[in-house]
Amino acid sequence: MSIEVFFVAVLILLLFAVFDLSVGVANDAVNFLNSSIGSRVAPYFVIMIVASLGILAGVTFSGGMMEVARKGIFHPQFFTMPELITIFMAVMLTDILLLDLFNAHGLPTSTTVSIVFELLGAAVAVSLIKIMHAAEGSMTLGEYINTAKAMMIVFGILLSIIVAFVCGALVQFISRLIFTFDYQKRLKRYGAIWGGVAMATITFFILVKGAKGASFMTPETVDWIKSHSLFMLVSIFIVSAIIFQILISFFKINILKPVVLVGTFALAMAFAANDLVNFIGVPLAGLNAYYTAIASSDPLNIAMVALSKKVQSHTLWLLIAGVIMVLTLWFSKKARTVTETEISLGQQEEGTERFESIWLSRSIVSMVHSVIESIKSLTPQAVRNHIGRRMDPSIHQPAMIRGNQPSFDLVRASVNLMVASAVVSFATSMKLPLSTTYVTFMVAMGSSFSDQAWGMESAVYRVTGVLTVIGGWFMTAFIAFITAFFFAAIIHYLKVPGVLVLMFFAVLLIWKNHKKHEGRVRETEEQKIFNLKKISDAHLAVSNTFDHTASLLKEIRRSLDVSFDALFDQDVDTLNRQRKKVKQIQVWSNIIMANVFKVLRLLQKEDPQISLKFAQTIRRLQKLSDGHRDIVLRAYVHTSNQHKGLLDVQVEELKKVKICILDILEKVENTFNKKEIVDYQNIIDLYHHIRDLADQFNKVQIERIRNDTSKTRLSLLYYAIVGNCLMLTKQNIKLLEIFNESFQFDKQLSKSYYKFDT
Repeated sequence: MSIEVFFVAVLILLLFAVFDLSVGVANDAVNFLNSSIGSRVAPYFVIMIVASLGILAGVTFSGGMMEVARKGIFHPQFFTMPELITIFMAVMLTDILLLDLFNAHGLPTSTTVSIVFELLGAAVAVSLIKIMHAAEGSMTLGEYINTAKAMMIVFGILLSIIVAFVCGALVQFISRLIFTFDYQKRLKRYGAIWGGVAMATITFFILVKGAKGASFMTPETVDWIKSHSLFMLVSIFIVSAIIFQILISFFKINILKPVVLVGTFALAMAFAANDLVNFIGVPLAGLNAYYTAIASSDPLNIAMVALSKKVQSHTLWLLIAGVIMVLTLWFSKKARTVTETEISLGQQEEGTERFESIWLSRSIVSMVHSVIESIKSLTPQAVRNHIGRRMDPSIHQPAMIRGNQPSFDLVRASVNLMVASAVVSFATSMKLPLSTTYVTFMVAMGSSFSDQAWGMESAVYRVTGVLTVIGGWFMTAFIAFITAFFFAAIIHYLKVPGVLVLMFFAVLLIWKNHKKHEGRVRETEEQKIFNLKKISDAHLAVSNTFDHTASLLKEIRRSLDVSFDALFDQDVDTLNRQRKKVKQIQVWSNIIMANVFKVLRLLQKEDPQISLKFAQTIRRLQKLSDGHRDIVLRAYVHTSNQHKGLLDVQVEELKKVKICILDILEKVENTFNKKEIVDYQNIIDLYHHIRDLADQFNKVQIERIRNDTSKTRLSLLYYAIVGNCLMLTKQNIKLLEIFNESFQFDKQLSKSYYKFDT
């Protein structure tokens, strides 16, 4: 191939860098936004501005990291320019596809792990090809691959998981002992000192330790900063402490807010400095390889010895990359999708858990509980009591924010940001590309563990979530290595046609993921009312409960409509989809029941004459979701096991039952949506009608059983469906009774929130 072909290849690599920046930032934005967003330290746009400034500052500190892509995983002096372009092309295609896939499913993964193992996989593939085509006595695989560096990177990443968790837990424990959950009072005493320490810590790790990686700093400037680091550290501590004390004493400002915002800036800066190499390091290495090749007399065969030497990165390139990252941060919908896991696993109060418990999480929780109890038994009682009082979250109830309460307070948010930025920045200064995803996630998990957010009611679910995320990280490494390996082999043997085929394949998958993500976003927006609201207004809570219940009835009605028709047609695929939706509806039902608990507590505070009947909403919702689940699962099991379908006469009978139950569900749903007290005699009449139908059908079904036209399994299915429909009808009537009584009982509620004719 001619040198012009590789010029086009380099241009494609630079284009890939733009796409990789987009998908990479969408995945990693969660790392530096979660603490500030979770604690609601400031309006969303303020948080985004601070993070954007941090990114623009951080990209100029990433010059030293760029060497990882050139010589961190393999020895470039043993490869030619075409071979390196093959490796880099395979890496970028794999990286874009892998990160976009995780983003589309809302799962955070490590861009560092992906790029490291992609480089490793592609380099191994090209090295093996060179070995196979070389004469006897040629180099071994270990000589092509920088095994020591690769192992150090992998070891550093794995070690960072442990270090980040332990540091997060330890610093949070000490911080909580100092401030307790009633931190506002103690901020007046020593908040300025704590803020000064935080600011000095950020400066030490970001500026002093990271200065030698900055592309704009001369060696003399770096040496001056290093030689005066202690003076700068003490100066920043003193100045920050004085400023914070003034803010506390004279302006009554909560200094944790500026600390968290500065921490957001710091972590965004650390992210850009450490992770920018993951997105543009490979294309820039390809550009360097091309410039080196065309400067020689034999561009296609010269060894890339020049890439093994230090190359200073251009600040302009870094700033352009920073601008692309900032634009992605503001406009990417996927960047907002990948933020829920960490917040949900670290929220202080009980809430809806995203993960189920597994045996491993139960074993870990049991083991840790035993260790903690053993430590407690060795600790003097006076010390235990003192620590217990300071670590007890019940001694301080933070002020509710109308409509939503922060998932955790500013003390934990500041610890998350300070510890994570310190660890990431220190690794950057050591030119070790650890994963910001690993560090920030594990720091957040460590601080939430230390903060007792993982109580006995939620620990097994939170541990399962952590194990799931970590398992996904290992899958990232495996998929990245295998995919890049095969892509490199395809590009090597098929040349330009291979690249075109892979690019077409990539565009197809990205488009498919985009459509899937759009569908997921639409589904989330439709279901957002099911999210557990942490609200303080009892009237609004009651209103939300009925809104949620109406939506639940709507989903059950739709599901039953589809499931009945699928059963009649013996459509096992449709029933399988409804079977999966059953679990989702069960989760929604549990969320509404959790809301009911919230309503009961709030109403008890505002008006002790609470309606006892309102508490029965929980029982009715349980029976509703259980009845729906039983119908769908029985229909699916019967059909999937290839049992004989319903008789024609049974289908006609169940169609009449279906019409009645769907009509009742829709009427009750509309009543809740309109929030009007109703005379539901027509619904009671429908209940009597469906009960009469059931009695009538029971007689003819008995005859079918006697003459053996309806087999045992068919009869069990038939009776279960009719019985569950009767039960669902009854539960809807009971809900209407509760609904009407709630209106009649709470006059203030009816005047404030409901419209009905008096």
